[in-house]
Amino acid sequence: MIEAVVFDLDGTLLDTLGDLAGSGNYALSRLGCPPHDVEAYKYFVGNGADVMMRRILPEDRRTPEEIARIKAIFIEHYGAHSLDMTRPYDGVSGLLRALRDRGVRSAVVSNKPDDVTKQVIAHFFGGDAFDEVAGGRAGFPLKPDPGLTVHVLKVLGVRPSDALFVGDSMMDMQTAKGAGCTAVGVTWGFRPRDELLKNGADHIIDAPAELLKLI
Repeated sequence: MIEAVVFDLDGTLLDTLGDLAGSGNYALSRLGCPPHDVEAYKYFVGNGADVMMRRILPEDRRTPEEIARIKAIFIEHYGAHSLDMTRPYDGVSGLLRALRDRGVRSAVVSNKPDDVTKQVIAHFFGGDAFDEVAGGRAGFPLKPDPGLTVHVLKVLGVRPSDALFVGDSMMDMQTAKGAGCTAVGVTWGFRPRDELLKNGADHIIDAPAELLKLI
C-alpha cells in the first residue's frame, strides 16, 4: 500500500528552466563567456550548483577558481530572480490536493539548497501542501545518493517500500532505487522517456493526475 509520495522539484513540480537559464547566462556574461540556449540547460541542471557551473563554463575555464566565481554570481542573481518565470506544471496543484484528500503523505527532496527549496515551495504551494520539504543540507550528499530521501521517509514514519519517488531524470530514478522506493518517471520535465526507463523507472506518467492510478 502506498502511504507517501516523494517528489523531485525542478522539472517535476515546477518548471524552473527559464529562471535557471537566465541566471546561468547572466553569470556567464559577467565572466565574458558565451551564453547557452535555454533548452541546453535541461542537461546542465539537476546535480547541484557546482556541477551546473562546471557544465556551463567553456572547457578551458573549468578551474576551481572560475567555478567558484561563476557560482557566486549565479547564486546572487538566482536569489533575486528565481520566481520570475518559474511556474507549477499544469495539474500539479490538483494532484497535491487529491493526495491530501486520500490521506497520502507527501514530501519534496531536491538538490537545491534547503532554504531555497523551502522558499520556492512555500511561494507556489503554501506552507501545508507537503508534510516534509528537504533540499541540499549538511550531512547528506546530493541525489542520486538516497540518504536524504531515506531520512525524510523516516521522519514521515513510512517505509521506502510503501513510497513512490517521482522525478524527471536519471538521477531521480537512481535515487528511488537506492532508497528502496517505487520509481515513477514524468515525461513533462527536463529529460526524455528513454533516460527514465534506462535508469530503472517502474512507471512512466505523462500527466500529474496519472499518478493517482498508482496509489
